[in-house]
Amino acid sequence: MIGKIQMKIPIVEMDGDEMTRIIWKLIKEILLEPYVDLKTEYYDLGIKNRDKTEDQVTVDAAYAIKKYGVGVKCATITPNAERVKEYNLKKMWKSPNGTIRAILDGTVFRTPIIIESIKPLVKTWKKPITIARHAYGDIYKDVEYRVENKGKAELVFVSKSGEVTKQTIHEFEGPGVILGMHNTDESIKSFARACFNYALDTKQDLWFATKDTISKIYDHRFKDIFQEIYENEYKEKFEEAGIKYFYTLIDDAVARIVRSEGGMIWACKNYDGDVMSDMVATAFGSLAMMTSVLVSPDGKYEFEAAHGTVTRHYYKYLKGEETSTNSIATIFAWTGALKKRGELDGIEDLVNFADKLEKASLQTIEKGIMTKDLAMLSDLPNKTVVNTESFLIEIKKTLEEIL
Repeated sequence: MIGKIQMKIPIVEMDGDEMTRIIWKLIKEILLEPYVDLKTEYYDLGIKNRDKTEDQVTVDAAYAIKKYGVGVKCATITPNAERVKEYNLKKMWKSPNGTIRAILDGTVFRTPIIIESIKPLVKTWKKPITIARHAYGDIYKDVEYRVENKGKAELVFVSKSGEVTKQTIHEFEGPGVILGMHNTDESIKSFARACFNYALDTKQDLWFATKDTISKIYDHRFKDIFQEIYENEYKEKFEEAGIKYFYTLIDDAVARIVRSEGGMIWACKNYDGDVMSDMVATAFGSLAMMTSVLVSPDGKYEFEAAHGTVTRHYYKYLKGEETSTNSIATIFAWTGALKKRGELDGIEDLVNFADKLEKASLQTIEKGIMTKDLAMLSDLPNKTVVNTESFLIEIKKTLEEIL
């Protein structure tokens, strides 16, 4: 390979927290910067900087993705009460992913990275299952209230003309909690169209599942919008492509997915998608082997790993102990972003490089060189367990052979 691959437009780079932040830096140094003249617009989404900037850095990063079209994000901490204390934060900041999703109004598609030597825990699964997760609203944009005393909770809506509608939520006889959440028809329509388009692009059946039998207005609205858009805009296209769309209750979907051979897109509301993508990833092998891409209705892309910040390994790292942390999903976040940037800017070399880096990553594992989590799952007879940095160096060796 002669000279570094040149980029025209930057990728929005969002740094993160804990062990994934350490891996992020290593991936750039070992696998990217020697080959690509990396152009990025950098935002530090580490918890300390989010706290320092009152979380404005997250908002700025999201608008930068709107500007440049492609972003790549490291895993970040969404603080709970313990984290607020640990990092001495001003407040319990909301999920940065939730903030970015809301601004981009996109849909998250999560797909497992399949390795020949790692068999899914669900024996019938032969093909990847992609979770399409709605990326706006629900509990990620909720309003919560702690009820301390006896009293009445009401849902109040005041229309623009001043008309007031009230419904009683609950008559409290003692302490409790209240949750208010919302969604918009526009966002649900964007979600539906993103799912239908993705199904057509990938030639896979699309399933959509909620709980409309219990949530007769909120969940039912999702079901109705999907059906209307399918009937009016996509039915013929689906029939021509030989693929199906259908709706089912989420509990029924879970049972059917587990008995299936995979190979479908399963569309879920925001929280359902969060949980089900973890379930699918774990059943396929590992959360560290799951890609995640947020796609906005106007074609902006944000790539990230589907897992968290690997806190346990980070504490070991801080003590100077050796870690064996799987970096595959984070590598694939970078390759996804580089490929998309290459496609949009017409840089074939960038697309080819990203493809080769993905191949090198998987070939390294198939050679029997892997991190501890994969070694526990792999059925290869001779395995070499390597530490976090050595794994990246081994991938680099395989990449050099391919290049």
